[in-house]
Amino acid sequence: MLVLGIESSCDETGVALYDSERGLRAHALYSQAAMHAEYGGVVPELASRDHIRRLAPLLRAVLEQAQADAGSIDAVAYTQGPGLAGALLVGASFAEGLAMALGIPTLPLHHLEGHLLSPLLCADPPAFPFVALLVSGGHTQLMRVAGVGDYELLGETLDDAAGEAFDKSAKLLGLDYPGGPLLARLADHGNAEVFSLPRPLLHSGDFNFSFSGLKTAVRTVVERLAPSAPDEAWKDDLASATQASIVEVLTHKALAATRAAGLQRLVVAGGVGANRELRRVLGANTARQGIRVFYPELEFCTDNGAMIAFAGALRLMAGTTPKPPGAFAVQPRWPLSAVSQPVAAKGPP
Repeated sequence: MLVLGIESSCDETGVALYDSERGLRAHALYSQAAMHAEYGGVVPELASRDHIRRLAPLLRAVLEQAQADAGSIDAVAYTQGPGLAGALLVGASFAEGLAMALGIPTLPLHHLEGHLLSPLLCADPPAFPFVALLVSGGHTQLMRVAGVGDYELLGETLDDAAGEAFDKSAKLLGLDYPGGPLLARLADHGNAEVFSLPRPLLHSGDFNFSFSGLKTAVRTVVERLAPSAPDEAWKDDLASATQASIVEVLTHKALAATRAAGLQRLVVAGGVGANRELRRVLGANTARQGIRVFYPELEFCTDNGAMIAFAGALRLMAGTTPKPPGAFAVQPRWPLSAVSQPVAAKGPP
């Protein structure tokens, strides 16, 4: 079974082909980061227009890389939500139109399900069940994953997500977009102990998150130091302290949730999962507690078509019925719990 995956939920255009027998055949990704950097953040209208320009060339590139033709595709999986409405509409209409032309079915998917299952693309994938820490864009959630489609929400952010805390703090420090990776780079040269920043909900006794207070604390420090500091060395220390706060909260909550679930497998997925400090701290703590942690490959941490093609293949092989091509709707706001219906508790094909 050959599944085409299309991802267009925000500012990355991703296309991929996944073969249920041969694995990932090909994938291509185009990032709009440079275009949006001029505006300090994602401009939805520009994002939508750029997806229109990129999808057809990326599809041709993927087919060429896989040495396949469009007629060999068995189904088209695409991101139905959540995300930017216009960007989702571009991907959905492209997918549905292509499927109609080829006479094959479609499978609209949840963006976060793609992230959630992406570590199963690795050579050494986790077995079900596991606890997943989803840290993607505006989402920070802890889920118990018993199988494909069997997801139980354990906790989530009450306001800002971890990725938003990185990006908003970076903007306060005067860093360009996307700010999260730039803040992490700045943090490499700083001392996290110079500034004492809050660890929101660290000892709340539940698995929820809150990062808006951290952003406010960073703003307070910036407003105090920016006008009078003799140089900008303090920014390195503040970046390091900010990263340390986020990493400590994520680590503490993720490990607590894994222990509470009685499991020894933890999956970390989403863009923040690429953060080196998070991986270092989680690695040290999980090793001490006998918990094994799994990550997607770095190229699959950000939004990508491979995770959508793969999730689509898993769904189809587990018995999910695809729909005929044609009418469709996108869901810019869509809780992952809405697609939580056990399909099959088996690993990757």
